[in-house]
Amino acid sequence: MTITQQHTSVLIVGAGPSGLMMAAQLLRYGIQPIVIDIKQGPTNQSKALGVQARSLEIYRQMGVIDTVIKGGKQAAGVVFNQNGAEVAALSLNNVGEGQTAFPFVLLYQQSKNERLLLDFLTLNCCPVYWNTSLLSVQQDAGKVTAQLQTGDETQTITTDWLIGADGAHSTVRKQLQLPFNGDTYQHQFYLADVKMTNDFGDRVNLFLSKKGFNAFFPMPEEQCYRIVGQLPDEFSGKKDLTIEKILPYLNDITGTSIEVEQTNWFTDYHLHHRMADKFKQGRCFLIGDAAHIHSPAGAQGMNTGLQDAYNLAWKLAGVVNNQLKETILDSYAAERMPVAKMVLNTTDRIFKMILSRNWLVGLFKKWMLPGLLKNAWSKPALRDMFFKKISQIGISYRDSQINLHLSHHSPIKAGDRLPYLKVFDEKKKQETDLHEWCSKPGFTIITLGKLQELDLFTLAKWITQNYPANLNFFYLPPSSRNQHVFDAFGVKEKKKLALIIRPDMHIGFINDIVDIDMMDNYLQNVVGFNK
Repeated sequence: MTITQQHTSVLIVGAGPSGLMMAAQLLRYGIQPIVIDIKQGPTNQSKALGVQARSLEIYRQMGVIDTVIKGGKQAAGVVFNQNGAEVAALSLNNVGEGQTAFPFVLLYQQSKNERLLLDFLTLNCCPVYWNTSLLSVQQDAGKVTAQLQTGDETQTITTDWLIGADGAHSTVRKQLQLPFNGDTYQHQFYLADVKMTNDFGDRVNLFLSKKGFNAFFPMPEEQCYRIVGQLPDEFSGKKDLTIEKILPYLNDITGTSIEVEQTNWFTDYHLHHRMADKFKQGRCFLIGDAAHIHSPAGAQGMNTGLQDAYNLAWKLAGVVNNQLKETILDSYAAERMPVAKMVLNTTDRIFKMILSRNWLVGLFKKWMLPGLLKNAWSKPALRDMFFKKISQIGISYRDSQINLHLSHHSPIKAGDRLPYLKVFDEKKKQETDLHEWCSKPGFTIITLGKLQELDLFTLAKWITQNYPANLNFFYLPPSSRNQHVFDAFGVKEKKKLALIIRPDMHIGFINDIVDIDMMDNYLQNVVGFNK
């Protein structure tokens, strides 16, 4: 398939999860990007496996969550084994209850994520141009010029904005000459997706020993598991490896006989932890693995990339649609680079401890770690903290320049993710939640507290006259069934609160009064809406 356009508003290089999510989010705002990928088609390899709650919330907002849940499997828990014997077991069943509509970790392969997003693109008449590679990038103040190759043919197109979602070996990043600083882990690893006669249940099983580590992840398909582990030293650098050659080593570490019926995928590889110096240069952006790569600890990599796209897309859409000033695009790197750095540092520390063969670390893992895990897991506050971290619902942009916090009472701050709070609709006599109120594209105003009819009319008129395509409005008056919402935001009796929720469900504005001029000032002078 040949690209017939000579110019496009957005060119996305890479059709992995991040690039496809970027395209899907832009489509929600009426923007048709061009998406290219050097591959022949979507991957048939499972690759990343864990989908966290924050990503599931994005899928819910897109209206595709039922397909995701149906095609995945919830991880029931994590079991730690030392020398083949269980030493600690942590339940993950509803571990994040009350914090999100998805209080669990879902095992749902990257290949399924990609096909889900491809279906979304297809329904919106947005093709992916496969077998198309980026040869060069040049940019000036007004446009980006990209030279592409499809088969034996080359062509040049221009774009207003270019998104590099082309993975760890990103051509976009290299063309921009951006350093990709970090390191490569010393050890070599292997990954096998297999069907086994052994039954490890629905829990993730981690096996630690002096000889290394192995992990078994249950996959959605019956009797299927992902096995990952440190490759034994004697196999390092060898070719034509198979899971069968590693089985004796695997049996030794697990203390059982692993019986593989079928191998669906096997690969050996080196792991890296790296991050680009910049996520934005001129009219070009980096998202996902093109911007940062991590160890697999905690299933953070793919989810972080999905949220890169989610953060950038609404801002870029606002600029392309001439609704927002270009200055808002600087907030992408300002918000996402600290997140990527935090994820990289956290996963790196955990992974190095797991891999360490230092005798002192070994004693800690053998004698202290199991007890510490059990003790921590018995405390609800620590469990909640763990879930917020791993699920990524705890990520906040409080320091962002596009927030405005004017409340003196709310413990929830501008920049925080909008909390998942259930709401009873007194008119419809049915239960919903704050996230459901933010399901439509654009910003959402939520007011808490009693407003007079004239106030509501004035608010609706202001929105209709000034932001008809950009603002959704919800009003929550006081009621006994919704008191928990008022309590969460610290709203006292007879008081009010005004919230403006960004399209990515982070709170942009909080004020103790409902004042149109102050909300208009936020939208015009902080966010940068065009008048």
